[in-house]
Amino acid sequence: MLKEFLVSDLKSGMFIAEVTEQSGRFSVKSGGFVRTQNAIDSLSSKGVRRVLVDMAKSEHVEESKPETVAEVKEPRVKSSFKDEIGKAKKLYNQAKKLQRQALTSMKAGRPIDSDGMKEVADGFIDSVFRNQDALACMTRMRQKDDYLMEHSINVSIIMTIFAKHMKIDEKIIHDLATGALLHDLGKINVPDEVLHKPGRLTDEEMVVMRSHVTLGYDILKETEGLSDTILEVVLDHHERLDGSGYPNGKNESQLSQYAKMISICDTYDAITASRVYQSARTPIMAFKILRKESGASFDAGLVAEFINCMGVHPVGTLVQTKSNKLGIVVKSNFVNPLCPVVKVFYSLANKGYIPSKSIDLGAPGVEDEIAKSVKPEDYGIDINRIMAEILD
Repeated sequence: MLKEFLVSDLKSGMFIAEVTEQSGRFSVKSGGFVRTQNAIDSLSSKGVRRVLVDMAKSEHVEESKPETVAEVKEPRVKSSFKDEIGKAKKLYNQAKKLQRQALTSMKAGRPIDSDGMKEVADGFIDSVFRNQDALACMTRMRQKDDYLMEHSINVSIIMTIFAKHMKIDEKIIHDLATGALLHDLGKINVPDEVLHKPGRLTDEEMVVMRSHVTLGYDILKETEGLSDTILEVVLDHHERLDGSGYPNGKNESQLSQYAKMISICDTYDAITASRVYQSARTPIMAFKILRKESGASFDAGLVAEFINCMGVHPVGTLVQTKSNKLGIVVKSNFVNPLCPVVKVFYSLANKGYIPSKSIDLGAPGVEDEIAKSVKPEDYGIDINRIMAEILD
């Protein structure tokens, strides 16, 4: 919900969506918070007289009744995958840049840009509500040496999709997405010889690795503007229902729904990523592992909801069809999860690339179907290059 305010009536924590009256040329391109009186005074000095405030995104602002208020409802306009994918790419790259800066700041003991992280979370939420398939696809385009950065970004996107599916209040989704972006920052202070060890960690090394949770949490809890929910996501993402997790060995009764959700999202992305000691596994395999560990490690009901929300063949998955073609899932089918839209690009029969074409496996008259999920390396496929080409 948007409300129009006089600049003189703005309060710290309000999120400005648009300038509606001004004497100068100042504009708000992507929205932003005003967190200090100096920021409010700066708007006034630039000739801004009235603005639209997004009350849903504003933080810790009591409902006020300024003299001039006009309510405006802003429906989110759904967009096609084609229209959204370009925006999703820009968002993802912006998030990577911010993650890189945050890791550098934490390594040097400097405060992180929490406002920037919140803005990225805002962007993720807007994109997911317009068309979640675009950002979901971005989580499958991984760079070999960027796991630490990309993992937190991917978990944030996946958490946003999951929370939307669970119909969680949007203000809480914002905190969950922000917490996911921050959840692994403590790893930057884990020694490289432990963090990047290709083999199994010793018991002593495992203690060091597990310290990343408290290393991150201890710094973030001193960072201004981070809610309890954000900090909870950071602190509890490795806790498990049976008390076998860390750092505090909490059990099911001590864990909130949000803590249970982040543990599922974090584990799913870790399983489906390549790391120095582990090859990436398919989403189907990740779902099997989550189901197998349900009850002991993960909430069974939430795991079922997570799989339902992601789809049997999640967007971005490389699949082989029964017609002997390779394709990428580009749109989920929540009515018939086994029949998503697939963009085929390679003929296994002819062992060569073909002009890419979208096939709606759920459409009447379409007899093709998915045979199995496959790994790009099994066919010598550069999945990042393929996705960049066929998704443009």
